[in-house]
Amino acid sequence: MPQARRKQLMRSPPDRSECENVPVHSWHHLITAALQFKQDDRPCIFLPFCAVELYHIGNIQKEFTMYRTEAIKPDDFKPARFVSEHTITLNGVEIPYQTICEDNVFYNADGKPVASIFSYAYLRTDVEDVSNRPVIFAYNGGPGSSSVYVHAGCFGTRRVTYGEPDRPSAFGPFEVIDNPDCLIDVADLVIVDPVGCGYGMLLDEKEKDHFLGIEADAEALLNFIEAWCLRYQRGLSPKYLAGESYGCTRSATAAGIAATSGKDRAYGVAFDGIIMIGNTVTVGEYFGRNVPVEESVLGFPTYAGVNWYHNHPSDQSVEEFVMEAKAFADEDYVLALYKGEALSEEKKEYIIEKVSYYTGVSREYLLAHGLKIDDNDYRQEVLKTKGKAVSRYDGRMTRPMLEPWKDEERKALWDDATADRYDTYFYAALTGDILPYLNVKLDRTYVNMTMYYKNWNRTCEFGTTGEQLRNAMTRRPGMRTFFANGWFDLCTEFGHVFYTLDHAGLPKDRVYVKGYPSGHMIYIGEDNVRELSNDIRTFILGGKPE
Repeated sequence: MPQARRKQLMRSPPDRSECENVPVHSWHHLITAALQFKQDDRPCIFLPFCAVELYHIGNIQKEFTMYRTEAIKPDDFKPARFVSEHTITLNGVEIPYQTICEDNVFYNADGKPVASIFSYAYLRTDVEDVSNRPVIFAYNGGPGSSSVYVHAGCFGTRRVTYGEPDRPSAFGPFEVIDNPDCLIDVADLVIVDPVGCGYGMLLDEKEKDHFLGIEADAEALLNFIEAWCLRYQRGLSPKYLAGESYGCTRSATAAGIAATSGKDRAYGVAFDGIIMIGNTVTVGEYFGRNVPVEESVLGFPTYAGVNWYHNHPSDQSVEEFVMEAKAFADEDYVLALYKGEALSEEKKEYIIEKVSYYTGVSREYLLAHGLKIDDNDYRQEVLKTKGKAVSRYDGRMTRPMLEPWKDEERKALWDDATADRYDTYFYAALTGDILPYLNVKLDRTYVNMTMYYKNWNRTCEFGTTGEQLRNAMTRRPGMRTFFANGWFDLCTEFGHVFYTLDHAGLPKDRVYVKGYPSGHMIYIGEDNVRELSNDIRTFILGGKPE
């Protein structure tokens, strides 16, 4: 296609009117034509005028149950699509944009819908040539989380307000505002509810193995992005992945598979960059487990950050204190743990004094546990004398200690001091303000969190997430990665970022790392959301976040 014609297509978006109310039987007829070329029973994702195969990846060993109040049968499922027009003023400039919120449906070989990814696209409409305009695909993690947090907290054009970020109210009234830090000035945004989360649907549980697993989930995302870009003619646009928490695992795996091909097919998308928010990429097993170094050392910088916040052991800034603690852990602490009982009494006393100073953990605990610190124990040890436990997701937040601590937490899906405060706020903002603003009217439950993680296939046939990220970056010489982590994040601790960078073989000249005075959801707090958004904007425009 001549370049002039290609750009003209970019200037003139396709007429979407015929897509607005496509009856289910017409969708079936169209997908049936595409399926004539198929040779097996694997499901495919279908968007109007586009069919892309989705391939079988993993095996789920445990039974899975959908957590919805309604049960929608595949034959009764009607794909939804909502389009609306808006404006937002950023830095004195009025920006017009269109939102398209829709089901992106996966079909089986019989043309029956089996699952959907629900997407929320924010598209600036005063840009003539979008071939150079970036698209950011953003999502949360879990696995099993909807996009409610990144949507209502940071990336959407409407977001929650943050008063005292470490002392939020769990009760209304809640305030939602036009997002003054929104990135729509420099990029279009596509926010993603994965299969079965948010408004995403798993319609046929027999097909769950195609979606509920590290690599299956990543390939589902790739199929969606490939189809979405084809539908909206964004093949030439720079593409970025922005994942939070497990979303980092999803991003690294998807980028690696896209660069090297999946088990059964190659993909037609490449990514210019990845934004890792609350990193889970690791050179060890799933979610950072079983890396060949003491977990106490990896968690040490974060323990120091949380102790700095609550107990004020130093006049240094949090970053200065954390990095000083990391240097001690790298040189002295790790060696002491390696020596174990061979450590001299004099050296042991020195280590105990330093560890207690940096982390706030008592001498008695350290002696009882061989100088090691369990991450679950830490959350109740650091403020034990005050009868408080700190949050796993944001160590700034506390609540009265519950007993028995570990058993209590394991029984609940999402029981944490951060969730206690912010879940109702984000959910109320999304369902009470943002979805109506986007003209989304669906008679289905919005599921903000599921139990998927208990049934997730953690097999990585293509390598660890660190290897997948390395594969992507070495095969895509221009690809860059930005790691953003909170100093107080006890869920995805900063030490894992440093360790991954030092062991994954990543091209360090294209990798950027920055810490924020926040927890797992870095954007909690007006200063934090502004700083993170500005850093992402800098990254998208080719600069280095500093």
